[in-house]
Amino acid sequence: MTSSLSTVSYIGATILFILCLGGLSNPETSRRGNLYGMIGMAIAVLATVFGPQVTTAGLPYILGAMVVGAGVGLYAARIVKMTQMPELVALMHSLVGLAAMLVGYANFIDPAVSVGMTPAEQAIHEIEMYLGVLIGAVTFSGSVIAFGKLSARITGKPVLLPGRHLLNLAGLLAVIYFGYAFVNAHSVAEAMTPMIVMTVVALLFGVHMVMAIGGADMPVVVSMLNSYSGWAAAATGFMLSNDLLIVVGALVGSSGAILSYIMCRAMNRNFISVIAGGFGTDSSAPAAAGAIAAGGRSARRSWPPRPPELLRDAKNVIIVPGYGMAVAQAQHTVYEITKTLRERASTCASASTRWPAACPAT
Repeated sequence: MTSSLSTVSYIGATILFILCLGGLSNPETSRRGNLYGMIGMAIAVLATVFGPQVTTAGLPYILGAMVVGAGVGLYAARIVKMTQMPELVALMHSLVGLAAMLVGYANFIDPAVSVGMTPAEQAIHEIEMYLGVLIGAVTFSGSVIAFGKLSARITGKPVLLPGRHLLNLAGLLAVIYFGYAFVNAHSVAEAMTPMIVMTVVALLFGVHMVMAIGGADMPVVVSMLNSYSGWAAAATGFMLSNDLLIVVGALVGSSGAILSYIMCRAMNRNFISVIAGGFGTDSSAPAAAGAIAAGGRSARRSWPPRPPELLRDAKNVIIVPGYGMAVAQAQHTVYEITKTLRERASTCASASTRWPAACPAT
């Protein structure tokens, strides 16, 4: 495949990815949007594998890896339950972060990458590698912890360490300091220590960030990790000089961040508080009235305080099934509630009065 044909394929794949995001924004067009995304990804993979940058000697290894990856993906898609989809998504995000880390290290240790670069270009490329590994490490470790929380392998309670925000600040300062040392290193051996230290700090930060967030906020965390994976892919695109990865990574990163913000508003959460890992929470505060303990967990009653009374007095009731309802397997209870509400509405209609005035409390 020539360079021109590869570029045209990338442009077509980019358009399909944009159409995919547009289709996924509406339930009626989500199937078509998903189809656009699959076709776009197929075009992108074929254009990359058979493009001018892949040598004939490396083609068998790439095809073998594709077969293994496709087999794992098909197996996971066949056995996963719909209620386990957030877990699977979190696990897939961890793989994106791991891939960004590996690509960053591969570019770092390959001397041929910087051949012919001016000092300014080399400095920019080193910053791209550093940021790619940083974002990839945070995405990888954070996604693994999110998978553990969603699958109940790790406690869903927020783990709040004393002085956790000071720890985060210290980690940020360490990343900046070692980033300066990495860019100003004179050899690969000298730059290896700052890169490894930064990677360890980033992995620990990803674990600390997600462990400090409660299980109820995990959907927001998964969405934000989706955004991180997009920025990691964009950083990988800069490292590999791949325009498609840059564009797609930016699309995923920005859309994931917007979705996380919308989800926080819908869940009555503060976006910065959730992402900062329990910022503003007080782990020593007593449980609110109405909290109950069962199996080591606490259930806290939230607004509205009296759902039965509100349902009884409501003129219209809309039940929106979601992930929590599916996990709780509450379909039978919801059916009984729906049946009771419909019977009460029928009784009021037969009395020729406005419901629920003719429906006394029971």
